[in-house]
Amino acid sequence: MFERTLKIIDEHLLGKIKKQNILLVGVGGVGGFALESLVRLGFSSFTIIDADLFEESNLNRQVLCTKETIGHSKVEEAKKRALSINPNAQIEIKPIFLNQDNINEIFETSYDYIIDACDTVTTKYLLIKKAIESNTKIISCMGTGNRLNPSKVTITTLQKTYNDPLAKAMREILRKNEISVNIPVVWSSENPIKTKEKAPGSIVLVPAAAGLQIAYFILMDLKL
Repeated sequence: MFERTLKIIDEHLLGKIKKQNILLVGVGGVGGFALESLVRLGFSSFTIIDADLFEESNLNRQVLCTKETIGHSKVEEAKKRALSINPNAQIEIKPIFLNQDNINEIFETSYDYIIDACDTVTTKYLLIKKAIESNTKIISCMGTGNRLNPSKVTITTLQKTYNDPLAKAMREILRKNEISVNIPVVWSSENPIKTKEKAPGSIVLVPAAAGLQIAYFILMDLKL
């Protein structure tokens, strides 16, 4: 499986990759592409959290959504997909909405990395707070909706983001609770397209780019 991989990374790094335990919260547009990339890179231990089922509207951007998976649990399908690539992967799934009532139970397990690919401000806040308390590395995804340009998606820190209402809301809640905003995030510098709809529009390009950037961030962090 890793014949081509080992042409550009060494056995030592691949060995480190295989030892990591990752918590992935949200396995939709961003989280699905992050999972796909990480499994193909050699990561093989995941806890995946998402309470949602796939809907037809997910077909345009979520890599795990097909006609066959509509109506199915996102975490169940994520596990099937990961195991279809690497049957030896260890995948724990939790079809729950992560909140204040259950987050302590989730963190009874220790993780090497937390991927925040959810879209709820309160859950993002709880994950960042727990990451800091437990000294666990986290990469948090900011807004990908109402955007078209994947080349505008990069990694920075939350304090350096702009043109992103979600990032602004996160800065405010973290500062209110005296928590550092110097955390790594994936974000888009593209100005969101203004629409009259409450729910944001989204196509595959930007969420996919964000998922790939998350995988790249973790790979490069391990490479240091």
